[in-house]
Amino acid sequence: MFNTRLNRNANRSFVFGVFFILTILHFAIYLAYKSRKLNFYLACFTFLQSLTFIDGLMVNWRSNGLYEFSRALFCAAAPATFAYLLFMVYGLFGYSRPPWVKWLAYLAPLITVLQFFASFGEAVLIWYAVIIYGITIYVAIRALSDNKSGAVLFLIGQVTAFVFYCSFNLNSYYLGLIPFVGQLVLIDMAFLPPAIVISVLLAREFAQNNFSLQLQLKQVEELSAKNMEQEQEKQQILASQNELLEQQVNERTSELNRSLTNLKAAQAQLIQAEKMASLGELTAGIAHEIQNPLNFVNNFSEVSIELLSEMGEELDKGDVEEAKAISTDLKQNLQKINQHGKRADGIVKGMLEHSRAGSGERQLTDINQLADEFLKLAYHGMRAKDKDFNAGIVTNFAENLPKANIVQQDIGRVLLNLFNNAFYAVNEKKKTEGDGYTPQVTITTFTPPLGGWGAIVRDNGNGIPDAIKDKIMQPFFTTKPTGQGTGLGLSISYDIVVKGHGGKIEVQSREGEGSEFVVQIPG
Repeated sequence: MFNTRLNRNANRSFVFGVFFILTILHFAIYLAYKSRKLNFYLACFTFLQSLTFIDGLMVNWRSNGLYEFSRALFCAAAPATFAYLLFMVYGLFGYSRPPWVKWLAYLAPLITVLQFFASFGEAVLIWYAVIIYGITIYVAIRALSDNKSGAVLFLIGQVTAFVFYCSFNLNSYYLGLIPFVGQLVLIDMAFLPPAIVISVLLAREFAQNNFSLQLQLKQVEELSAKNMEQEQEKQQILASQNELLEQQVNERTSELNRSLTNLKAAQAQLIQAEKMASLGELTAGIAHEIQNPLNFVNNFSEVSIELLSEMGEELDKGDVEEAKAISTDLKQNLQKINQHGKRADGIVKGMLEHSRAGSGERQLTDINQLADEFLKLAYHGMRAKDKDFNAGIVTNFAENLPKANIVQQDIGRVLLNLFNNAFYAVNEKKKTEGDGYTPQVTITTFTPPLGGWGAIVRDNGNGIPDAIKDKIMQPFFTTKPTGQGTGLGLSISYDIVVKGHGGKIEVQSREGEGSEFVVQIPG
C-alpha cells in the first residue's frame, strides 16, 4: 500500500513539475515575444493543469482542509484548461476563432459552479471536455488538409489524449478494470500530449525563426560586405571621374577665359566702331552744316575780288559814281561774308560745347534746342551719305519746357541714334514704296506727369516686327546689313537713359506703319 501511494505521488509530482516548468518557460517567452500570443495560452493551460494535479497530491490528507482547498482548485481550473486548449489549437494553426468558440469558452465558469452545487456537475465537465477534444481534433484534421506545419503531430497527440481521457472516464465510472495507479497514468496521458506537442511545435517554430534570422543576418552581412566593396569601387570611380571632371573644367575654364578675352576685345572694337560710326555721322552732319556758309564765303570772296578790279578800272577812268556803286556792292558782299562766317563759327562753338560736355558732368540744358540741333545733324548726315535722300521733318517742341540737368553729349548721342534710325527706316521704306510714299520723322517734347522731360521720336517707316521687338535693346543686335550697323546704338542709348540718368526708354511699333521711341528722364 505504501509503495502504491509512493508511486502515485511520484507520478503526480512528475506531471505537476512538467506543467509548472512549461508554465514558467512559455510565460517567459511570451514576455520576451508578446507578438506570439500562443505562448501565453500555453502558459495559462499548463498553469491551470498544474492546479488540477494538486488535487491528486493532497489525496492523502482527506481529513485536512488542504484537500478541500485543492479540490476547489481542481473544480475551478479543470473547465478553464479545456477553454484554453480550444484557444491554443486555433492560434497554433493561425485560424480565426468563430464567434461560438468564445461563447463555448464562457461556459467554463458555469461548469465550475455546477461542480460545486450540482450532482451532475462532474458529468457536465466530462461532456464539455469531450466536445472540446472533438473540436480540436476537427481543427487538426482541417489543418492537415491545408498542409499546415505540425498538423500531423498535433493530430496524433490530440487523438491520443482523447483516447486516454475517454478510457479513464469509462474505467472510472463503468468498467473498473484498471487499478487506481493505472487510472492516474490514463488521466496524465490525457493532458500531457497537447501541452508537450504544442510546446515542441513552438520550440521548433522558434528554432526555425532563429535559423531564418541567422540566415538573414548572414545574408545581410554578405550584402553589407558586397555593398562595402561596391561603395569602395564607386568611391574610386567617383574620385577618378572627379579628377577627370576637374581637369575638363579647368580646360573649359581656360577656353572660356580665352573666349571671354577675345569677346571683350571684339566688344571693345565694336564699341569703337560704333563710336567711329557715330562720329562719322556727326562729322558728316557738321560738314554739311559748315559747307553752306563756307560756300557763301568763298563765292562772295570771289565776287568781291572781281568787284575790286572793276572799281579800280572805274577809278582810273575817273568814273567816281560807278566806283561808289561798286563799293556799295562790295560792302554788302563783305557783310554776307561776315554773316556766314559767324554762322560757321556758331556751329563750331556748339560742337565744342558738346565736346566739353563729354566729361560726364551734368548741366542744365534746353532739350528743345538740343533736339533741334541733333535732328538737323542727323538729317544732313543722311543726305551726305545719300544725295537723293529727302524726308519731311515735324517738330512739336513743348513751350516752357524746363531745362534738364543732364550730360549733354550723352543725351545728344541718344537723340542722334534715334534720329539716325528713324531716317534710315524711312529711307529704306522709300526704296520699296517709291513715289507714292512720303518719308516723315517727327520729334515731340513734353513734360511727364511726375516732372522731368520727355521726347518722342516717331517715323512712318517699315516698323519693327513683334518677333524681334524684345531684342532691339540687346548689345550687338541689328537688322541692318553687314557693315551698316554694329547693334550697339540702342543698347548704349538704353544704358545712358536708364543707368546713367535713371529714366526709361520705350518702343511702340506696328510692322508696316512705323515706330515710336519714347524717352523720359526725371528732373
